[in-house]
Amino acid sequence: MTTQTTNFSVKPDVTAFFDPATNTISYVVKDPNSESCAVVDSVMDIDYFAGRITYEHADEIIAFIKDRGLKLEWIIETHVHADHLSAAPYIQEQLGGKIGVGENIKVVQDVFGKIFNEGTEFQRDGSQFDRLLQPGDVLSLGRFGIGVMPTPGHTPACLSYRIDDGLQSHVFVGDTLFMPDFGTARCDFPGGDAGQLYDSIQSLLALPPDTLLYMCHDYPPKTRGARYRISVAEQLQDNIHVHVGVSREDFVQMREARDATLAMPALILPSVQINMRAGHFPEPESNGVSYLKLPLNAL
Repeated sequence: MTTQTTNFSVKPDVTAFFDPATNTISYVVKDPNSESCAVVDSVMDIDYFAGRITYEHADEIIAFIKDRGLKLEWIIETHVHADHLSAAPYIQEQLGGKIGVGENIKVVQDVFGKIFNEGTEFQRDGSQFDRLLQPGDVLSLGRFGIGVMPTPGHTPACLSYRIDDGLQSHVFVGDTLFMPDFGTARCDFPGGDAGQLYDSIQSLLALPPDTLLYMCHDYPPKTRGARYRISVAEQLQDNIHVHVGVSREDFVQMREARDATLAMPALILPSVQINMRAGHFPEPESNGVSYLKLPLNAL
């Protein structure tokens, strides 16, 4: 895959959109010297009990982009989410842009393709996405670029996206780190690995102290409101799971013990089935309706 070069020379405009139903934070990232923008980790709304899909969160992002006359270049996912559904195809249909995800989506598709007993019509080669991203790739966005960093552990396909403005780095970390009072992401999904997550987090915390980290989720206690951004220095000082002095061995022991106590995310079954298809529904059956599966005792 060809890697694009870029000029990291301007500060990105970042607008956060918080979805309280899933505690997910989506972003519109804009090059201030052009109309080019990208969407990171979009959300499609679902009423799981009614089996009904709606698009209020995505429509808010679409309206934001349209109202400002922006050009959507990229719709990128940090990973195959297990707690919300991606609205990438819906946004693409209205605004254009290319949908990107890490190349290890193929691993996720293979693992969950078996769990959901998908037939041969379900492609496990990542072809549902417009581009499979590799470590070191740089996505051109106006006059600056979005660098691709591998950060596996939560899932095998996790990526972080880095933008340097000449003075400071901005990194969209997906489900690696959370705010310091909540710690780190779980690693007990198929393909997850606590040791890998620790290594990925350390690669993020090795960035300059003033680097800004943008969360994919926030679970605020009652004592504060939702936050979406924090510095590396603050994480090193205050993160309850990976502050300075926490060893890899201690982290893995803590993470695995904690994960063993956690219930599965409420939306994992619909989320993975949709998200491993780049946000598309399964093919409709003979009556024209798309169905999601509920595998029993498989997770």
